[in-house]
Amino acid sequence: MTAFTAEEPPSAEQAREALTALRHEVAKAVVGQEETVTGLVVALLCRGHVLMEGVPGVAKTLLVRAVSAALSLDHKRTQFTPDLMPGDVTGSQIYDARSAKFEFYEGPVFTHLFLADEINRTPPKTQAALLEAMEERQVTVEGHPVPLPDPFVVAATQNPVEYEGTYPLPEAQLDRFLLKLVVSLPERDQEVGMLTRHAEGFDPSDLAAAGVRPVAGVAELRAAREAVARTHVTPEVLSYVVDVCRGTRASPSLQLGASPRGATALLRTSRTWAWLAGRDYVTPDDVKSLAKATLRHRVALRPEAELEGATTDGVLDGVLASVPVPQ
Repeated sequence: MTAFTAEEPPSAEQAREALTALRHEVAKAVVGQEETVTGLVVALLCRGHVLMEGVPGVAKTLLVRAVSAALSLDHKRTQFTPDLMPGDVTGSQIYDARSAKFEFYEGPVFTHLFLADEINRTPPKTQAALLEAMEERQVTVEGHPVPLPDPFVVAATQNPVEYEGTYPLPEAQLDRFLLKLVVSLPERDQEVGMLTRHAEGFDPSDLAAAGVRPVAGVAELRAAREAVARTHVTPEVLSYVVDVCRGTRASPSLQLGASPRGATALLRTSRTWAWLAGRDYVTPDDVKSLAKATLRHRVALRPEAELEGATTDGVLDGVLASVPVPQ
């Protein structure tokens, strides 16, 4: 991969080539999970955040580490526990006896990719500490804002199985996540391939030995963002995005539909998906491709629908099927 200097920024095509190569690099460490990798790239280009839901042991942490290594980005991980305090995430004011002053010591949130592991195991007070960082991309210290690095993405994980001792994220915080990605168990052949790697000596703590190398960086992400912003959206596709979101509000199976912020998010992700696919315009299929990942955490099933066995993704599939697709 060509190294670019500040005087020679990469073109949009070079940026797309680099981000396409990213999937190959991550695959050296993580078997499968292509949709999750793509979701993280979409979030980086949209300046959004990702909530990853999956059982333990499906390589969520390894995936974030591999993506950060392939993009030459810093990453930090915090295990969210019931005794975690807000200052443990954002940073704290600590008295320095030598200078007789309070000094601010940055928390782990000051990084490019912040992995908030099992975010629903910490109390709401600590969960809320992330709200300002996620929305404003800053941390306020003694009334003064301290900016976070750019890019900055929160990749939070939660376990869908264990509910005891958890604090479900409120709707307001769920809405701050651009995407909710379901990290599924691997297929049989993928699991065999994973075990084969381990049998041959693969060490998940040593990504360099696995051959993961940087193929892109901040310059490529900036060039890609600029190209995404130029991706054309017709009035018909804009109307389609709105109709899909309004369809969730009218669904009898949902007690909470997607808000206008959800419609804005769906527009952003569809644009990015179209650009990654090599086009400078958005199609209804781009909207459909990311509708569930963008909206599944912004809607809520009615209790009676849950009792009848309905699922959020199933209801969204029904909404997408019912909304007329523009030609």
